[in-house]
Amino acid sequence: MSLTNKLRVSPKVAIFILKNMSEDKKAQSEKTDKPKEEEVKKDKTTSVEEIKIPKIKPGMTIRVYQKIKELNTKGEEKERIQYFEGLVIAKKHGKEAGATITVRKISNGVGVEKIFPLNLPTITKIEIKKQARVRRAKLYFLKKGYKKKLKNLPNAQSKAKK
Repeated sequence: MSLTNKLRVSPKVAIFILKNMSEDKKAQSEKTDKPKEEEVKKDKTTSVEEIKIPKIKPGMTIRVYQKIKELNTKGEEKERIQYFEGLVIAKKHGKEAGATITVRKISNGVGVEKIFPLNLPTITKIEIKKQARVRRAKLYFLKKGYKKKLKNLPNAQSKAKK
């Protein structure tokens, strides 16, 4: 099927359209070539540090180190590293870009949960402290006041050090 049939125009108009389209493509390619080179230069200078994320499973006690920016009394912005240590009760979305872990700890008798996206740029390090033996993927039953202690696996300490 020819261009004249698709657009329902005369052959002279079709030829005019084709000539203009080829000129427009050339002009666009010249315009787009230069910014691409600049973008590549910018990407090289602003590389984001990627941390190595260990294999995290529910039942692990982990420590997540996170950068926090604060304003002091003078109005200056300070950056410090704060850690959150607790039990992983859920891991969602596996290895996707939006993967998250839910970490729970008891602070002053109150249960505190934080959901950490694994690809969060403010996370500097994740340490595995110990591994408990669990038979569930989601440990939400721990929220309701589970009285028994989870049994630790003996190999967890040696894996955490590696």
